[in-house]
Parts: sequence; C-alpha cells; structure tokens
Amino acid sequence: MKIALITENSQAAKNAVIHDALTTVAEPLGHQVFNYGMYTAEDKASLTYVMNGLLTGILLNSGAADFVVTGCGTGMGSMLACNAMPGVFCGLVIDPTDAFLFGQINDGNAISMPYAKGFGWA
Repeated sequence: MKIALITENSQAAKNAVIHDALTTVAEPLGHQVFNYGMYTAEDKASLTYVMNGLLTGILLNSGAADFVVTGCGTGMGSMLACNAMPGVFCGLVIDPTDAFLFGQINDGNAISMPYAKGFGWA
C-alpha cells in the first residue's frame, strides 16, 4: 500500500516526528510511506488544511496513493477538507479505538489526526 503523509502549516514543525512514527509502523508491514510535506515550519510553500484536502483528493483519485494520513491542530479542519473531495472518505482519529473502529466500520481511505493534542492549544 502507498501511504501519503501530508502536514499543514500549523503542525509543520512536527512533520519529522510524524513521518518517523508512521514509517516505523508501516514499512515493516510492507507499506511505502511518501512524505508530501510540509517538511518544516520554514518551508517556502505553506500548506493549509484546505490545500491538504485538495492534495488528498488528487493523490487518491489519481492512484498515486492508496491511503492518506493528514491532520491539523484539532484534526477537524483537515478531515472536513478531505471529505469535501470526491472519492475521499476521511475519519477523525484521536486514539487507537477510533482507528480500529474507522477501519472496521467505515473502511475509509484517509485519516486526519489532531497533532496539537498533548502539545498545548496552538
């Protein structure tokens, strides 16, 4: 499975941490992880969660990715932006139970996570 990681501007500084965690879990299971940025908070191109939704739609509908992991501070903005795109079924995943139930019940092709949770409100 081709998994795309997309990080928006408010959480760009956490991209390396998120990418490392995702890669550590996904690659031993035979999946490939592709990091579409933002890579650092200093990137010249700033991605909003609305742009992440559009990129999610493009990656999934073109076949460039089979699954997308994205998020923002709360995860809600990215989830709503993704679900506005045709063919994208994105769930808000806050804890392992959410991930399990989303996979079992909804069988979506994208998840959005609250990357500011546990780091303060901004």
